[in-house]
Amino acid sequence: MLKILDRYIIKTFFGPFFFIFSVLFFIFIVNIIWVQLGQFMGKGLSYWQILKLLFYLGVSVISMVLPLTILLASIMSFGEFGERYELAAMKAAGISLTRVMAPLLGVATVLAVMLFFFSNNIIPDFQKKAKNMLFNIAQTKPALNFTPGQFIDQIPGYMVKFDKIYGENGESIEGVFVHRKASTYENQQSIVAEKGKFVPAANKNFLKLELYNGYVFEDNFAGKSENVRLKQPDQAIKFDTLVSHFDISEIINKAIEKEQITDDYRFQTYGQLNATVAKSKKDNNDFFTSISSDVLSQTNSVVTYMDKTKSKSVAKQQIKLDTVKGEKKLQIIYNSYSRLENLKNTAEGKKNEFSSNIKYFSKVVIYQQRIISYSVTCIIFFLIGASLGSIIRKGGMGLPVIIAIVIFIIFYVMNLGIENVAWGGGMSPYLAAWLPNLILLPFGIWMTYKALTDSQLFDAEKYKALFKPIVKRFSKNKEHKRYQ
Repeated sequence: MLKILDRYIIKTFFGPFFFIFSVLFFIFIVNIIWVQLGQFMGKGLSYWQILKLLFYLGVSVISMVLPLTILLASIMSFGEFGERYELAAMKAAGISLTRVMAPLLGVATVLAVMLFFFSNNIIPDFQKKAKNMLFNIAQTKPALNFTPGQFIDQIPGYMVKFDKIYGENGESIEGVFVHRKASTYENQQSIVAEKGKFVPAANKNFLKLELYNGYVFEDNFAGKSENVRLKQPDQAIKFDTLVSHFDISEIINKAIEKEQITDDYRFQTYGQLNATVAKSKKDNNDFFTSISSDVLSQTNSVVTYMDKTKSKSVAKQQIKLDTVKGEKKLQIIYNSYSRLENLKNTAEGKKNEFSSNIKYFSKVVIYQQRIISYSVTCIIFFLIGASLGSIIRKGGMGLPVIIAIVIFIIFYVMNLGIENVAWGGGMSPYLAAWLPNLILLPFGIWMTYKALTDSQLFDAEKYKALFKPIVKRFSKNKEHKRYQ
């Protein structure tokens, strides 16, 4: 009997679960497209490359989508149980709410464990693929986006400049200069033309350019001595129309998934991040020690004799300012002022550098801890969702969705706010990664207690009765219409 009930509860949960997960994943992907739209447009990417990049970027959002999905699905499931009076029937049959929640708590725990392994082993690889694709697109695909009046050296083997680019698709150009890069043993060649236009080539690996009214300047003395070059002038050929093909296969066919960035902390597993955290902590300690010694030596140069690597020497006798007069006194004051200014500038620069080091350390620690903390969030969100659903007793996409979104927004805002505090050094990054969970956990336990005790937390009549004496005190008694 109970096994059949467990299967029914789990089946009811996974019905909205898969639908909500698909919708939320699509929403997060649309958000990524909106943010990354500028990097996709005009880059010559194929549809397959764009879809692959979006998939790589979208995998990382599962760590946020899954907890929200569990929250929404649990609210809707238990809301439907309450709305159809199935919870009341179960309680009448002697089955407690704790027993009803048990199978789904097990499901939420399994999903949390799966999220941990997914975040630890799969997301780092997809993060690496996505970042390298974006880097390679930025390096290669904009190569054919020419800027008027500027020399462009992104066409392999050539340096080009166009004074003016116009036309519906930017195909017409004026003031053309094309120089072929050549080694000592190759002929030098430059082309100058008044006008030109880009023409579609039969082979996509080539860029076809038609030039009008210009000259080709070339020498034919590659590898010959300087004396031979001086005796004979360069060759100049005038043309009315010249068709040139530029090999751009290196740009078009270059693999945009080639891994060139490998040292980002987001590419590492939880265990690998331990080494990164330890290294960052050691670097920060060394940096702080160097700051202390630098500031101390600039404050008083006499302290340099305290260096442990040297034999201690007697400090130099300090000059008393009262015993010095005239220009020498002014010179000492000026030197002291200059030293203070240098010390101030040094301290400011070191402060900025130390702040960036602290921010990097906090980012690494928070990223590492969230591999576990987001998995715990799944269980907390289930407790909140199941309790809320059994209390409000309302299924569907109305009130449950609103409540779930409000809770998730609170969680998300807490994440961002606490994260920024940790980046500034105002909070331990370990605490920052876990604080949202620590805040929501008591709320989840309280909500579970209220659900187990059949609390009328969302009963409007209860709150009306609570405020009725206050409302009655300030309201005027009205006579019945019959006696008016």
